[in-house]
Amino acid sequence: MLLVVAKAPVPGRVKTRLSPPASPEQAAWIAAAALLDTIEVVSALPDVVPVLALEGELSDGVGSGPIVGALDGWTVLAQRGRELSERLAAAHADAADRYPGSAVLQIGMDTPQVTVAMLTEALDRLSGGVPAVLGPAHDGGWWALGLCDPEHAEVLRGVAMSRPDTADRTLAALHGRELPVGILPSLSDVDTMTDAVAVAAAVPDGRFAAAVRAVTAPEVSAAPVGAVPTVPVADRPAAAPRLAAW
Repeated sequence: MLLVVAKAPVPGRVKTRLSPPASPEQAAWIAAAALLDTIEVVSALPDVVPVLALEGELSDGVGSGPIVGALDGWTVLAQRGRELSERLAAAHADAADRYPGSAVLQIGMDTPQVTVAMLTEALDRLSGGVPAVLGPAHDGGWWALGLCDPEHAEVLRGVAMSRPDTADRTLAALHGRELPVGILPSLSDVDTMTDAVAVAAAVPDGRFAAAVRAVTAPEVSAAPVGAVPTVPVADRPAAAPRLAAW
């Protein structure tokens, strides 16, 4: 199972650290693009049960139509809990309740540069007998957590999130359950506009990059807010983007 934990792209409630220079609406479009790019990569994985644990209502956010359409065949669950650590633990538990006996690989919406190959590697390590995998982020957090037994996600309730040592604390908590942990490649996640520009440079043909360019280089952007390129997602091959209005 592949579990995506995300927020609905509601202006003023998502990616607030992108403002300034982005307006709240622009920040929400960047979030929507990141979520849609992530959904499409996950959907490209064969033989994987896709689940979205969502905070908020898509209908309240921007770009809801294409996102809802891309979620065809997905299970969508509402997040539970106040703190992020509580919501993450609950998302693992709820997904496991829906699909008992399945390992869970959980990612967020902050790494739109993730590829099918990266996720396949993580899933293969879980199916190969590694009890847990963790993908560290450059800022000290983590972008992926995989567990053969999702019950172990309860350790997240005691881990402080959004800290420079969150990955280290998560790793220590998993080791506290005597779980060997495989370490995945480190990625940048998107918190600030500096992060967004760096990630957009890594995947310049995606929706996310187009939404970032609409803020940082509007005079040369190929797509205004609400119109973003559609490209193959398998491994982000270099290709001329085809514009498609949301």
